[in-house]
Amino acid sequence: MKVITPPIKSQGIKTKLVPWIKEILPSKEGTWIEPFLGTGVVAFNMNYKKAILNDTNPHIILLYKEIQDGIITPQIVRSYLEKEGDKLKTAGDNGYDHFRYIRDRFNEKPNSLDFIFLSRAGFNGMMRFNKKGQWNIPFCKKPERFAQAYITKIVNQVTRVSHVIKLEWEFYNKQFSEIIPLAKKGDIIYCDPPYYGRYVDYYNGWTEEDEELLFNQLTKTEAKFILSTWHHNVYRENEMIGRFWNNFNIITKDHFYHSGGKIENRRSIVEALVCNFDLDEEIAKHNHGIKKKPKQLSIFDLEKSQYAQSSSTIYKDGKFGS
Repeated sequence: MKVITPPIKSQGIKTKLVPWIKEILPSKEGTWIEPFLGTGVVAFNMNYKKAILNDTNPHIILLYKEIQDGIITPQIVRSYLEKEGDKLKTAGDNGYDHFRYIRDRFNEKPNSLDFIFLSRAGFNGMMRFNKKGQWNIPFCKKPERFAQAYITKIVNQVTRVSHVIKLEWEFYNKQFSEIIPLAKKGDIIYCDPPYYGRYVDYYNGWTEEDEELLFNQLTKTEAKFILSTWHHNVYRENEMIGRFWNNFNIITKDHFYHSGGKIENRRSIVEALVCNFDLDEEIAKHNHGIKKKPKQLSIFDLEKSQYAQSSSTIYKDGKFGS
């Protein structure tokens, strides 16, 4: 399938996981709810008429609301990138002077166009903010970054996103804990929280307490949910799987992240999708040996099961046999 990609980049973007997520969707009814929108790549490919989309990063939410409202258009993006790209090409310090100028302007007075510029000109496709909420990823050291072909690619991404964002979609800049309770029976919640125990370039940090709160809320919801997380890599396992997510169905897949400040985070990891609904056996059969946790039987259930086995008979050729 051809995946609609967003006009901003971020480490850990779920582009390659979109077909996998679509494959296990239990239905296309209800409202699509994302408490951790990120780049938006998953929501843009799910084709839901109604959506509740949230992120604690206000710049992401502002960008997509402005695209929804027609404030940011493909034509405006092209004009902006052509102008700033020409300045970047001729700026001092091999382009870094103009990158710093845009970064400082954005940190002083954020706007969506500068946000796109920084996302596409930042080192290694990363998005990171300091404790004051300021952009702090350095320049990719490519002064001719915004060649015409690259600008056209970004403009086309804005165009496609503008076509899939529906008027009925609601955007929020809140904590995830305020969004999950909005879900009703029949809705789908997709969660892609920062990965606990791994380097994350997120607007806020992520703690063990956050993971536990997320688990508690998803346990109580009447909606169906899908959660993205990491299962293990060659170094260690995700301890949150054993502590929380093994209570649900899990399927896994190898995935390679090319970006990251540490070597260990550039290697292959096993991604996991956690969900609270049954999965087709064909989907789950190539699954690193991970299966649904068996139901724990009570003493009454065990006695009943043993009695049924000892009493079972087969009727064949007009006779009963054990």
